[in-house]
Amino acid sequence: MIDLRLLREDPDRVRASQRARGEDVALVDALLSADERRRSSGVRFDELRAEQKALGKLIPKAAGDEKAELLKKAGQLATDVKAADSERDAAATETQELLQRLGNLVHPDVPVGGEEDFVTLEKHGTIRDFAAEGFEPKDHLALGQILGAIDVERGAKVSGSRFYFLTGVGALLELALVNAAMAQATAAGFTPMLTPALVRPQSMAGTGFLGQAAQDVYHLADDDLYLVGTSEVPLAAYHMDEILDADRLPLRYAGFSPCFRREAGSHGKDTRGIFRVHQFDKVEMFSYVAPEDSQAEHQRLLEWEKQWLTSLELPYRVIDVASADLGASASRKFDCEAWIPTQGKYRELTSTSDCTEFQSRRLSIRVRDGKQVKPLATLNGTLCAVPRTIVAILENHQQADGSVRVPEVLRPYLGGREVLEPVAK
Repeated sequence: MIDLRLLREDPDRVRASQRARGEDVALVDALLSADERRRSSGVRFDELRAEQKALGKLIPKAAGDEKAELLKKAGQLATDVKAADSERDAAATETQELLQRLGNLVHPDVPVGGEEDFVTLEKHGTIRDFAAEGFEPKDHLALGQILGAIDVERGAKVSGSRFYFLTGVGALLELALVNAAMAQATAAGFTPMLTPALVRPQSMAGTGFLGQAAQDVYHLADDDLYLVGTSEVPLAAYHMDEILDADRLPLRYAGFSPCFRREAGSHGKDTRGIFRVHQFDKVEMFSYVAPEDSQAEHQRLLEWEKQWLTSLELPYRVIDVASADLGASASRKFDCEAWIPTQGKYRELTSTSDCTEFQSRRLSIRVRDGKQVKPLATLNGTLCAVPRTIVAILENHQQADGSVRVPEVLRPYLGGREVLEPVAK
């Protein structure tokens, strides 16, 4: 959540942020009103309580009619204090509920607009000319079937649409990707983490995934637990309700977990293959830093993602995501999109978001710097979303006979294999 003091001091900035996100600007004024009622009712409660305590000291010393009058006044004060307390609690609850609905403040450099209004920051790698090479590229599903690597038909039979099996070299390729990604993260100073796939409501809400993203979240009602859509959630909640010493920062974790997403609203999109699925594995980077260091850390996370995609020898571009396409927690977000030959366009493979103090305020994570205790900043960055990375590798490194060249970085994790060969039928 944002700082209420900032809201009071510069409401126009918050209104502009809401407008850029395409969210309800009236929420800002409703929140200001609720906050004013919360503060004024709190002042009235304190005044009445002080009067009540002072009166309580006079009653034992009084007698006769004076005492009777003081007792009558004390009774009325007790009623007024109770009413003020109730009003204060109601205003505080309303303020908190409205504050939870407000997205993070959009960074001033973020391009304003919707999904297609991003700005391309850079491009890397060379897009292959398959026509010049003398063959038409196959899509990842056809290649996966040739290699005996992907089985979506049995995935659908067992679990329904958008589920799949990785088989043979497909399973080995996932393990190679995870191990190579973890090796890069560990070398960069990240602590490897295997995280829970089920979290409590406060963990999911604290990271901002029960607002606009709630429709994509799986909820186990009988247990009141949520399946995570990313290990960002347990990694963000790892230090929930803690005060960290400033000299421990930055804290960097690399989490591996299964991820579950309903993909609500994606009917008809990416229905072929494994690009958009309900369950997948992912390696996620997560950082806790001092607020003044968040922008620099954001650039570092982006550089680690670029290093990863370059090591996989994939052509890709980096985009600055537009304001209305940001998640609720993100102040700014960069996506790395790999070229997918059979789609003829770039598609998101990794992303990194600067969430500033938004998540730490909701999760009550603070840093002690000298005598000062204050919220810190959190950032996340996908290093390897496995299925989409497999899609990009198969399509970009395919050869005319249906085999697929293995990027050098993965070969040590595939027993030295240089090529994934078609399986005998």
